[in-house]
Amino acid sequence: MILAAGRGERMRPLTNALPKPLLKAGACTLIEYQLKNLAHAGFADIVINHAYLGAMIENALGKGERYGVNIQYSAEEKVLETAGGIANALPLLTNESDMLPFVVVNADIYCAMDYAVLLPTLKKMYSGEHQALAHLILVDNPSHHEGGDFVLSGDQVMLTGGNKLTFSGIGIYQPQLFNTTTPGMAAKLAPLLRQAMLEGKVSGEHFSGQWVDVGTPQRLEALDKQLRSS
Repeated sequence: MILAAGRGERMRPLTNALPKPLLKAGACTLIEYQLKNLAHAGFADIVINHAYLGAMIENALGKGERYGVNIQYSAEEKVLETAGGIANALPLLTNESDMLPFVVVNADIYCAMDYAVLLPTLKKMYSGEHQALAHLILVDNPSHHEGGDFVLSGDQVMLTGGNKLTFSGIGIYQPQLFNTTTPGMAAKLAPLLRQAMLEGKVSGEHFSGQWVDVGTPQRLEALDKQLRSS
């Protein structure tokens, strides 16, 4: 699943008439980098949620043929936040008789990680060998978020106990993580993750390569210049 429903307030005026995932950096839009990376890693079926100017996202990406994937859309009449958006899309991601884990990535990041590195953990979560409710990719803290989010100790993600890293917006989730989230209701992901961490049910790994939270026009401009010159 690609999360693409945010309004992108901090990107205004660029997002006044264009949804944030369709902003361009280098040769592609932000969401196209995610689609291409997922397709390269072997992910064929992708769900994209949208709210603000969502029709533009559907018109731009279609059903995903040119990216080698099959796209389904989860339209939201109002922005449901991260957990709410995922819970609302669960019928497209899994089914009651086959409650299997899935990968979720934010549309508004740029990451040089090969998403194929997620496959071993995803397979272990499928089989039940790996008991975590969530597996998070953590990155070095950017200058605009020096305090970080969570602590990585071995392969366990915790709230305290060491130096914090930043959550990348890339994770694998079991559907059960969203059992308390009502479809159609706005809900944030962080409280669910914090509760699961307290129960020792969140694993993770550190990615040390390039990762950009494209949260401001200045960061978008810097990424665009870098990609065009590389």
